[in-house]
Amino acid sequence: MSAFAGGGAGLVQLPVIILLGLPFAIALATHKFVTVALGLGAVMRLRKEPNLMEGKFAAFILMSGMLGCILGAYLVVKIPEEIAKTALGFLIMGLGLYSLFKKDLGQHHMSKNRDLKGHIIGGLCLFAMGVLNGSLTAGTGLFVTMFLILWYGMDYRRAVAYTLTLVGIFWNATGGITLVAIGEPIHWPWIPVLLAGSFIGGYLGAHYHTLKGNKWIKYAFVSVTLISGAALLVR
Repeated sequence: MSAFAGGGAGLVQLPVIILLGLPFAIALATHKFVTVALGLGAVMRLRKEPNLMEGKFAAFILMSGMLGCILGAYLVVKIPEEIAKTALGFLIMGLGLYSLFKKDLGQHHMSKNRDLKGHIIGGLCLFAMGVLNGSLTAGTGLFVTMFLILWYGMDYRRAVAYTLTLVGIFWNATGGITLVAIGEPIHWPWIPVLLAGSFIGGYLGAHYHTLKGNKWIKYAFVSVTLISGAALLVR
């Protein structure tokens, strides 16, 4: 569902890892590491759709968010987790409701805000989302997907492709490496099965993403945001 809708994997995978017995910090580092496989699985399928992404623009998104991920990983131990998750839950549900009632949102690609001012504002917003990605653990891919649609005028197919590639692989890898660097270990015995599940799920999700049109991807996005937001609020 994450690869199809453009985010939300951490809202399922991270709690499951914690319920299986790992402390939060170790579970987070482990989750960040294996989520990279979800992005890799998706990219293996999306590489057959070469026109979805622009190289220079992808590099801009990549660098804007990676710097934020490093800062966010350092902040993760200082943010009250329950307060952050409650706020994040309301925001994610808001994204879903907004998308639901905005009928034409993300249905057509109309490039905008590609001038210097647009990139400065966009880069700062992506940096802030990178901080969230490094610190709040879950749901931030959904924010990136919606931001690319609203600010840069992408349709759902393009926005999800950028999110899966750049957030799924590079942002999460940066956050995971930073967590390990500051002393949070990965639980290596669980890595093989988690990597396999993430990779296969990412590939299958991206496969259906390429087969379905923007309308179906929007339905998936709305469903994942509403369910994910509600899950954060009831925890």
